[in-house]
Amino acid sequence: MPAMIRGLSRHHRGHWACSRLKSRARESFPPKNFVTNKPTIIKPISTPPPAAETEPQRFDRVLSRAEFKPLKSVFDHLDKDSTVMNAALVTTNSYQMFLAKLGYRVVVVKQIHEQDCYSRLGPAGGIRAVVPLHDTATYSTLVTLVNYDTSVTTTQKSVDYYDNQLAEFKTVLMHRFGNVWGAHKDTGE
Repeated sequence: MPAMIRGLSRHHRGHWACSRLKSRARESFPPKNFVTNKPTIIKPISTPPPAAETEPQRFDRVLSRAEFKPLKSVFDHLDKDSTVMNAALVTTNSYQMFLAKLGYRVVVVKQIHEQDCYSRLGPAGGIRAVVPLHDTATYSTLVTLVNYDTSVTTTQKSVDYYDNQLAEFKTVLMHRFGNVWGAHKDTGE
């Protein structure tokens, strides 16, 4: 053991070896000064609050939610403006009344075979759009036909389903912010 180490306590002897190793590393690999680019802090420019949402904008925003996708697919084929649909929705309580306010006659049939409808698609067949809704809960398909003669052909099950969808949509839409998922989602209660 070198004479210099003999005079050190056992605790310091271990540190001497470490510090000697550190000094050798410093000699072999001298520290380099790295230039770092610190990001410049830029204060965000205060933006004015967004303009108030209009009724048609709120109607479209709420309708675009995932839970209203089936309803939106029917609405998209009605060729009516959001303002007109919103006005009709406010004054009705059912899917059939809503369609009647938009000028569509509802024809309820016992059943509709989806595949047969596609062959009649177009002005010659009278069907403007085939709107299927695949219900995984009942393993059935609810089909709605939007016709060129301003009628909607559908089944009673479809009418019942869209009655519920329309009621839920109206509830959310009539809420002040249009953000209701449950009873009090906005307020957190």
